[in-house]
Amino acid sequence: MSAEAGPAMDGGADEQVRRVRLPADRRTPAAARALVRSVLGEADLDELLNEALLLTTELTTNAIEHARTELDIEVEADNGGLTVTVTDFASGPVEELIVGVRNVSTEIAEVAERGRGLLLVDHFASRWGTTYLPTGKGVWFRLDRHEVASAAPPAVAEHYTAATSGEATDSAPSAAAMSELMQTTPDPYADDPLPEFANGLLARLAEMVGAAGGVVRLDRGDGQGTQVLARYGRQPRAGNELLRVPLAVHRPYAGELELDAAPSAYARPLAVLAAERLSLHLENDRLRRADVRRSAWLTFLAEASELLAQSLDVELTMALIPQLVVPRLGQWCAVHTTDEWGRLRLAACSHADESVLPQLHRVLEETGPDSIQARLREATRSAAQVPLSGPMEGFAVPLIARGQRLGTLAVGRHQRHRHDPDEVSVLEDVARRAALAIENARIHAERRRVAQTLQQSLLPPVLPVVEGIGFAAEYVPTGDDADVGGDFYDVVPLQDGRWLVVIGDVSGKGVQAAAVTGLVRDVIRVLVGDGKPLPEVLGRLNETLVERGSGRYCTLALAAVGPGEGGQLDVSLHLAGHDRPVLLPGGGGAAFVGTGGTALGLLDSITTPTAEITLGRGDALIFYTDGVTERRRGRELFGTERLRESAAPLAGYSADVVAARLRATAIGFSVEAPRDDIAILVLRNDTL
Repeated sequence: MSAEAGPAMDGGADEQVRRVRLPADRRTPAAARALVRSVLGEADLDELLNEALLLTTELTTNAIEHARTELDIEVEADNGGLTVTVTDFASGPVEELIVGVRNVSTEIAEVAERGRGLLLVDHFASRWGTTYLPTGKGVWFRLDRHEVASAAPPAVAEHYTAATSGEATDSAPSAAAMSELMQTTPDPYADDPLPEFANGLLARLAEMVGAAGGVVRLDRGDGQGTQVLARYGRQPRAGNELLRVPLAVHRPYAGELELDAAPSAYARPLAVLAAERLSLHLENDRLRRADVRRSAWLTFLAEASELLAQSLDVELTMALIPQLVVPRLGQWCAVHTTDEWGRLRLAACSHADESVLPQLHRVLEETGPDSIQARLREATRSAAQVPLSGPMEGFAVPLIARGQRLGTLAVGRHQRHRHDPDEVSVLEDVARRAALAIENARIHAERRRVAQTLQQSLLPPVLPVVEGIGFAAEYVPTGDDADVGGDFYDVVPLQDGRWLVVIGDVSGKGVQAAAVTGLVRDVIRVLVGDGKPLPEVLGRLNETLVERGSGRYCTLALAAVGPGEGGQLDVSLHLAGHDRPVLLPGGGGAAFVGTGGTALGLLDSITTPTAEITLGRGDALIFYTDGVTERRRGRELFGTERLRESAAPLAGYSADVVAARLRATAIGFSVEAPRDDIAILVLRNDTL
């Protein structure tokens, strides 16, 4: 049959044609067999049943595995025989197919060498060929009634008896014998169906060919070496004549089927067929394992990214990277970072065997031309993967983030096998994510340093020491210490000899809030330095904030304190939208004092009533910001009443103790980090 011709028919008046389109799934071969069986029954061609079902199974299975498209099955029956055509819709040439009439050679292995995919078709079909269409390609075969009947091989029972009795036979295996061999399929519900399937297939094959023993060896390329997948009878002996058939599997899989039987014309085709069937399921197993492994790698990368993203500390991030890599991706791992002079510095390393860590450190610190250090510098310069040799074999990849070369990630090879391409890709991905995490941690550290510097510039370095007056302050920044808060306090000397106590809170956080905070603090210092009265200071400050128009407002509490009669302290208190301070008498009890006023920066005119307070010996005045009263524990607030109740037992204590105790009480109210800055300023009469 030439490629240009179609399937020849010995048609008659009783032709029957059936066509059906089937999906590309595991049930398609069974559906195709049912169609062929139905047509054969209607056409009274039952003598062709075994051969027709065998070849239909072969063509549909191969089409599903290689084309992975829908299939068109066409079955034509007439008085002279049966023609079956299997057409897929995949583009490209038909692989491993030959076109021709039925092979007349008694040595089926010759056909196997030209195209194993059509070994059975070439052996049993009267004629067969291929069909090429614009939408796909197909294979057809013809079974003639008289030819199959006259050329029918011995019965299955005769083959089975001769094989099991050890008698050699040179006749070719029948379709029924091959169908029997193909009936063994893996259990789809088993956790690992391959061993049971391989053992069953090997046992049936050995019984058919009369083999004394057999074994299937498989190396999955996972570092475990060659393993015995299936075994039958006694171990094949090297001195005997053995039949070996390699398994047609793709890397990293490799294996072979070995029988303690002579490679006769009957045994070899069956062994080749069994190996092909086993290889088909091994390929499915390889693909399934590869898919599971890739899914596991994706999960690993997602978890690694989450862990790396949670750390904003540079040292902790670099210490975490080797822990993620070892031992899953290598025996050891080392992270080197580049300093401002371009020199590599060992930041962190880990080894699966902790006793080898000293040796690893020595090797990593060597600086010779053939040392690991030299290879690491090469990886940094070339920004490419570099192999590592010597006692610590492996490879190094650069750490690059946002175009910056941060260092290298070196990984040692596995104990039993080298890294496969998937592992190398995962390690390169880990290096990219690790570099980005290190860079983010560095940026966050720089932001934190800037924020801390700016925050410190907004607070007095120390509080003044004044005879008879005790000052103490506590400041706790928000949980995100990379942001500058708007809370501040200050103690400023007045021209009349008194001292001005200031505590305030600018709305919002960040650089803009810090700018307003600095503005408020400096304006107050300038105005009081010029001798302006406190109401005028507040009015000028309000005008400045309104004119600025930034939308930021500020609450303030100003208290001018000076000595009074009889060892008392006289305090003039002005509140501009700020919480009232707590008066803590030395004799016990606590109460809020002062009259609320208007916050600054909201309205053109403000009201700031003045409250005159006298502090006796041991009395204290406690100022605070809303970071204390609005401290949360779930839905519950710390609140002003809890603050007053917490302050009452502290009567008689020094200003330092009162401030520290209130700070600890506020922080201990919730396990969460503060969401707002906490500022506490205590003024106490320390007159003896």
